[in-house]
Amino acid sequence: MSKIDLYDPQWVNMIFQGRNKAYGAYKLRTSISKRNVMAIIIMLIAAAIIASILGIQAIVKANQQKVAVTTSVELSQLANKKKAVVEKRTVIKEEKKEVVKQVKSSIKFTAPVIKKDNEVKKEIVSQEDLNNTKTAVGAFDVKGNSDQGTVLKAEQEIAQPAPPAPKPSAEIENKVFDVVEQMPSFPGGNSALMSYLNSNVKYPVVAQENGVQGRVVISFVVEKDGSITDVQVVKSVDPSLDREASRVVRSMPRWNPGKQNGQAVRVKYDVPVSFRLQ
Repeated sequence: MSKIDLYDPQWVNMIFQGRNKAYGAYKLRTSISKRNVMAIIIMLIAAAIIASILGIQAIVKANQQKVAVTTSVELSQLANKKKAVVEKRTVIKEEKKEVVKQVKSSIKFTAPVIKKDNEVKKEIVSQEDLNNTKTAVGAFDVKGNSDQGTVLKAEQEIAQPAPPAPKPSAEIENKVFDVVEQMPSFPGGNSALMSYLNSNVKYPVVAQENGVQGRVVISFVVEKDGSITDVQVVKSVDPSLDREASRVVRSMPRWNPGKQNGQAVRVKYDVPVSFRLQ
């Protein structure tokens, strides 16, 4: 008897030779080899996936343990480094001397010492001179500031006048600021400025005849006294309009000057002058 390969569909033909092959069993028998091969392949793939998942989980767990061990070691080292020795320091309180405004002049009291006449270098002041003098006897020599003041004690000091504020340098004096704490302003505010410009601007006839209109921007410097200097055209429209806008700006009254640190300074300012044909 020859060996029959179960995966070879020929044995199915041998069994169903001369029989009804339209029967469902024939079809199932012919496809059984394919199903077996597919089942084996699917099992191998599933086994490979499961093995991969288990391997990845093992690697991740090992890395987590390694990181945990490294972190704990680093934290312990850091804790050892941060252990500081606390040293007690003695706080020395500085006693502030009392400030006295009115102090009387005084000379230092010297304890009397018995000496021979030839050893005395300083003449003895008589009692009458002591009564007439305005200088008192104190703990040390002091040049006072008032005859009606008090004698200065060791824990006191004379009040000194406040030092004068330093004068600004010539460079700061002449510097032109773009922005300051208190910007210069026209007397009456911006509404008064616009009203002044509208009332004093004279539309040049040449510009009217040529239909020229627009807005001229004039730059100028408000000086410390509020006067207007260094008038320049920043944005030009037409020479006739530029000249008229510059004229009106030069004719403005004194402004309220700008201030920096409470002092009046020179500040640059821009004003638009509009020309519109009706």
